[in-house]
Amino acid sequence: MLNRVIRALAIAAPLLFSAASPAVEGVTDDRIVLGQSAALSGPAEALGREMRLGAQLYFDQVNASGGVLGRRIELVSLDDGYEPDRTIANTMKLIEHEKVFALFGYVGTPTSKAALPIFTQEGVPFIGAFTGAELLRDPFNRLIFNIRASYYDETAKIVDSFTALGMSKVAVFYQNDAYGQAGLAGVERAMQAKNLKLVATGTVERNTTDVAAAVKAITAAQPDIVVMISAYRSCAAFIKAMREAGSFANFYNVSFVGSRQLADELGDQGIGVGISQVMPFPWNNTLGVVREYRKLLEPTGNPESFTSMEGYIAAKVMVEGLRRAGRDLTRDKLIAALETMNRFDVGGFDIGFTPKNHAGSRYVDLTIIKKNGKFMH
Repeated sequence: MLNRVIRALAIAAPLLFSAASPAVEGVTDDRIVLGQSAALSGPAEALGREMRLGAQLYFDQVNASGGVLGRRIELVSLDDGYEPDRTIANTMKLIEHEKVFALFGYVGTPTSKAALPIFTQEGVPFIGAFTGAELLRDPFNRLIFNIRASYYDETAKIVDSFTALGMSKVAVFYQNDAYGQAGLAGVERAMQAKNLKLVATGTVERNTTDVAAAVKAITAAQPDIVVMISAYRSCAAFIKAMREAGSFANFYNVSFVGSRQLADELGDQGIGVGISQVMPFPWNNTLGVVREYRKLLEPTGNPESFTSMEGYIAAKVMVEGLRRAGRDLTRDKLIAALETMNRFDVGGFDIGFTPKNHAGSRYVDLTIIKKNGKFMH
C-alpha cells in the first residue's frame, strides 16, 4: 500500500509543480524572446533597419559570451512598413503566436500608438521605442520604458536656440499623423512659453513626398525657421522645394528624421540643415559606449548613425534590466529591476528610471549637416 502511494506521488509531483509554477511567456531554460515591429521596407525602412542593427550588435555580443545568466537573447523583428494597421497585426502575432517576453525597439509614433492598447491589455513590457511622443509618457504606464528624450525636450531645445539669436518667425512642416502632431504640440508649447506664435504650418502624408501645398503655405509666410517633424524622404523633398521657391529659411529637424539618410538625400543642399539628437555623437571616441559600438559595427560594413547608436544603447539597457531581474525571470521582476536603474552608465551616457518615472533621459544635442554629409555639434 505504501509503495503504491509513493509511486502515485512521484507521478503527480511534476504535474503539481507545473500547475503551481506556470511557464513565463518568451522565457525558456536557454533563451529570452523579444519582439519588435519596425519599418523594414518602404520609404522609412532605413530607420527600422538601423534600429535593429544597433540592437543586434549588442545582443550578438552578449549571446557570444553566454547570454544573460545562461539565456541567449532572440529578437524577432516583423516589418510594419511604418503603417499602424500592420503594427497592430504584428503586435498581436508577437504576443499570441511568437509568445515574446517583452516588446523592444518599436519604430515610430503612429505605430507605437497603435500597439499601446494591445500591450497594455496583455501586460507586456514595452521598452526602448524609437519615438519621443508624449503619449508614451503621459499618462504614466508602468509597462513603458522610454530610453530617449521626448519631442517636448527636443523642440524646446530647438526653439531656445534660434530665439536666442533673435529669430522669431517660425513655421512647422509636419507629418499628418500622431508623430507630426506630437512634434507640432512640442513646438507650440515651447513658443507659448516665449509668448510667440507660429507664422505658418504645412503637412505631408506619412510615407509620401507630396509637399507642394506645404511649400506654398509656408513660403508665403517668409519664416526665419522651419521646424520639421517627418521622416527623411519627405523632409528632403520639402527642403529642396523650399529652396527652389526662393526661401531663405533655416531648417531644423527632430531626431526621428533619420540624420544620415537626410544628409544623403539632400547632398550639397543639406549643408547648414539642423537636427536635434537624443543620443551620443556616434563619432565621439572619448565615450566608452561609442568606442564599443564602433568596434562592433566596423566588421558589418555599415556606417555609423544616430539611429543604430540608439538601438545599441537600448539593447544595453534591456540586457542590464534582464541581468538585474535574475535567473527566476518574470515580467514583473523585469519592470522592478529596470526601476532600480536610477543612474545606469552605459559608457559615458546615463539612463535612469524610478518606480514613478520611466523617462530614461532628457539629453538633447543640436547638430548641423556640413560638407560631404558629415555632422558637427
